[in-house]
Amino acid sequence: MMKIVLIILQLFLFMALAPFFSGLITKIKNNLRMRKGQSVLQPYYNMAKLFSKDEVVSKTASWIFRVAPFIVVSSALVASLLVPCFMAPGPAQYMGDFIALIFILALGRFFMALAALDAGSAFGGMGSSREMFISSLVEPTMCLAVFAIGLQFGSTNVAVFSGIHPVSASSIAAAITLFFVMIAETSRIPVDNQETHLELTMIHEAMVLEYSGRSLALIEMASYVKQMIWFFLIAQIIFPIAAPCLGSPVNFIFWILWYSARLVIIAMVVALVEVSVAKMRLFRVTDFLGFAFILGIVAVVCAILGV
Repeated sequence: MMKIVLIILQLFLFMALAPFFSGLITKIKNNLRMRKGQSVLQPYYNMAKLFSKDEVVSKTASWIFRVAPFIVVSSALVASLLVPCFMAPGPAQYMGDFIALIFILALGRFFMALAALDAGSAFGGMGSSREMFISSLVEPTMCLAVFAIGLQFGSTNVAVFSGIHPVSASSIAAAITLFFVMIAETSRIPVDNQETHLELTMIHEAMVLEYSGRSLALIEMASYVKQMIWFFLIAQIIFPIAAPCLGSPVNFIFWILWYSARLVIIAMVVALVEVSVAKMRLFRVTDFLGFAFILGIVAVVCAILGV
C-alpha cells in the first residue's frame, strides 16, 4: 500500500512541477533579452487551454496516431518512477535502472515518430526523419555517460548515486555529457528551437503539427516530464545531497531550499545556453553531439583511472 502511495505522489510531483521549470527557463531567457515576456505559469495556462479544446484528426491517420500521445506521456511518467526524488530508492527501482530509463524514453520517441508518419504530412515525415537521425547520435552518447557512472559507482542503478558522494572528474564529465544529451532530448537550442514557426527548421515540433487539443496537451506534458527527469539526474550527479534531516526543522527547510536550488541552477544554465548560441544547421548537430560523445569517452576513461 505504501509503495502505491509513493508512486501516486511521485507522479503527481512530476506532473505538477514539470511545467514550472519550462516556464522558468522561458522567463529567464526573456529577462536576459531585456523583455518582460510571459509568466512563469504560462505552461499551465497552455495546458488548461489545450485540454478544453476539441481535436482535429487527419483522415489518413490510423489508430497509431490516436494512441501515440498516451504512449508518449505514459513512457515519460514510467521513466520518472525510476528517479529517486527524495534521496530514497525510486518507487519502481526494481523495474529497471539507468539503461532501462533510456529504453523507456526511446519507446515514446519511436511512437512519436511513427505517429508523425501516420498522419500523412510531409512535415511530419521530415520531422520523424530528423528525430531518428539525432536519436542515433544521442543514444550512444547517453550510454557512454551511463557506463562512466556505472564504473564509478559499481552499478547502473539510479538509487546508487542518489545519496551523498564525492564529485570526481568522471562524474563531472558524465554530468556535462548528460547536459548535452538533455539539450538534444528536450529540443532546445542549438539542436532545435521550440519557439520557431518555420517548418523547414523544425525537428520535434514538425512531428506534432497535426496534433491538437487533448492529444497535444499530453505530448507537451511528456516533454515537460522528460526535461524534469534529466534535471533530477544531472543535479544528483554533480550536486549530491544527503537524505533530509526530519528531526531538525531548520535543517529540513535548508534541505528543501538547496534541493530546489539545484534544479533552478540547471534551468538557469539551459536558459543562458539558449540565449548565448544560435541554432545549428541539421548536419552541424553531428559536431555538437560528437563533442558530447568524446566527452563521454573522457568520462569513461576517468572512471577507469579512478579520478
